[in-house]
Amino acid sequence: MSNPIEALLAQHSLAILDGALATELEARGCDLKDPLWSAKILIEQPELIYDVHYDYFAAGADVAISASYQATFEAFARRGLDTEQAAELMHQAVRLATRARDNFWNALNAEQQNRRPRPLVAASVGPYGAMLADGSEYRGHYALTEEELMAFHRPRLEVLLAAGADLLACETLPCLSEARALARLMDAIPDACGWISFSCQSREHNCQGERLSDCVAALEPYHSVVAIGLNCTAPEHVPGLLRSVQGVSRKPLLVYPNSGEQYDADHKCWHGPVNSEQYAGAAEHWHREGARLIGGCCRTSPADIAAVSARLRPQQ
Repeated sequence: MSNPIEALLAQHSLAILDGALATELEARGCDLKDPLWSAKILIEQPELIYDVHYDYFAAGADVAISASYQATFEAFARRGLDTEQAAELMHQAVRLATRARDNFWNALNAEQQNRRPRPLVAASVGPYGAMLADGSEYRGHYALTEEELMAFHRPRLEVLLAAGADLLACETLPCLSEARALARLMDAIPDACGWISFSCQSREHNCQGERLSDCVAALEPYHSVVAIGLNCTAPEHVPGLLRSVQGVSRKPLLVYPNSGEQYDADHKCWHGPVNSEQYAGAAEHWHREGARLIGGCCRTSPADIAAVSARLRPQQ
C-alpha cells in the first residue's frame, strides 16, 4: 500500500489542508439548507465546487477534501436517484477536486512547483450521523453495531476509491466504533488508505465522550490509517487534545477545527469575530504541539488557509 501522506511529509515539515467547502459555497450564493448539504451542489452547480477547490489550492492547500461528506446512497435515494446515479455523483465529487488540482498544478512554473508538494485529493467520508441529517455526528451513541456500520460505509468507500482519490478523509466521526469500522474496511480493501478524524467536545474527549487518547491508541494497529486527529471542533480545544495524544501513536496528527465562531442553534446563524491572522497564529501553535497536517473546517475560508500557508510555509 502506498502512503501519500508519508511521502508528502518525508519531503515537507507539514501538509496544509483546505478549509470549509460549504461556507464558501454559501458565500457564492448557494442555499445549503437541505439534507444533502454541500452534496446538493453536485447536482445543481458542480462547477462552483471546482472553483472552490481551485481557490483553496491557490491559497496554499496541499490537500483538497471532496464534496462527498453527505453523499451517500441512502441520501441520494431519498432524492429519487438510483444507485447508478448516486455513484456517478460520488465519482463527480472526486473528479472535480482532481481536475482543479491538475489544472492548478499545470498552471505553475517549475520554480513554483519546486517550492511546494504536488497537492493530493482526499475523498470525504462523512459519518453515519451525517446521512441521518439530524446532528448525530455531534452526539454518537448510534444504535448500530460495528459490523452494521461497516455494511453502511462499504459501498461508498468502494465507489470513492474507484473514482481515483489519493486517499480517504474519514471525518467528523463522533465515536471509536465508527472509526474502527472504517479502519477495518480500509485494511480489508487492497491499496486503500485514509485518515481518521474525530469531532470533539472538550480538551480530552470526542463527541460521544470517549477519550481521544484511547481512540488514537485503539487505531494504532491499522496500517491503512495514515493520519489521525480531529476536525469540526472548537479551536480552543485543539491544544489540549493534541497534548492528550502525545506519544500515543506513531501516525501523523492532523487538525482542522472550526473558525472559532459560535453557532446559534435557535436562530441558525453564526456569531463571533473572523480573523485569518488569529487563526493562522493558532495554527502555528498547533504545529508546535505536534500537528503535521493543518487546515480548517466550518466557517473557514481560502483567506484563512492563505494566512496559515503564509505563516507556516512563508517561502512558498
